[in-house]
Amino acid sequence: MNVRRLIPTTALAGATALGLVTLSACSGTSSAGGGKGGGKLDVVVSFYPMQYLAEQIGGDHVEVTTLTKPGVEPHDLELKPRQASELRQADYVLYLKGVQPAVDEAIAQSGVEHTVDAATLTEMERHGTDVGHEGGEHDGHGGEEHDAGAGADPHVWLDPVKYAEVAQGVGDSLAKADPAHAADYRKNTGTLVGKLKALDAKFADGLRNSATRTLLTTHSAFGYLAERYGLDQHGIAGIDPESEPSPARIKELQSVARQEKVSTVFFETLASDRTARTLAKDTGLRTDVLDPLEGITDRSRGDDYLSVMESNLAALQKALGAK
Repeated sequence: MNVRRLIPTTALAGATALGLVTLSACSGTSSAGGGKGGGKLDVVVSFYPMQYLAEQIGGDHVEVTTLTKPGVEPHDLELKPRQASELRQADYVLYLKGVQPAVDEAIAQSGVEHTVDAATLTEMERHGTDVGHEGGEHDGHGGEEHDAGAGADPHVWLDPVKYAEVAQGVGDSLAKADPAHAADYRKNTGTLVGKLKALDAKFADGLRNSATRTLLTTHSAFGYLAERYGLDQHGIAGIDPESEPSPARIKELQSVARQEKVSTVFFETLASDRTARTLAKDTGLRTDVLDPLEGITDRSRGDDYLSVMESNLAALQKALGAK
């Protein structure tokens, strides 16, 4: 298909003058340049959870570039001028507002016609550092909430049900951006949603009977997952993985661990594990990885969203004493 460019001629001329510099060095997948010559929809995404959706739903009809290279903590990303330039040339942009302020700003200024904020495709919720199946939440930091964007927790992809809702919206928007392949996008969306429903069933069954329902994590990324499967998340840090807990917060978590018979403190692959290991040592707990899936690296326990989520389930079952 010969895709019509959705940008001004001046922007194309500028890109030509720059030698059509691509984002391949910053991408875990393809270069946006491939779409320009290959007749595919040129799709730019913000980070891995959006990349997975675009690749699974777009299939052979898209060339996907991600702005966040593997191993980079997405919250800290700062775009280079060439990335902003390439972003303006995209046919379709998919991002999740509230995760990466620099990306949000660049996308707002890009002028790309088909721009989709995944946060608008499902109902977003507010989560503090502590959240559980009873719906209560607080952040354990004197009342200051560590929320992103307009107060919503952005980590919606860690709930397979909500992620499936986002997938439906992405499929619909790709069909509008490239109507010649709408049937394929809808078919691929149905396949992906089916996989996410099966994943949801695995989590529901696997966590139904557990010795404890309490989850201690470094990064408070698992509020949606906790609510979905009846767990109580207690985060050392807030929504921001780099925020430092107060001594009072550490003392509070030590008490929670004793009272709730917690065995494990979870940390993640893209942020420091120092605080988690210190808390675990002081309370005699184990440590393990619970991956928030903000990026895939060679340290990830799996090579894509589904396999890493299944590894997360296995880690939770072990830590919570699931039967």
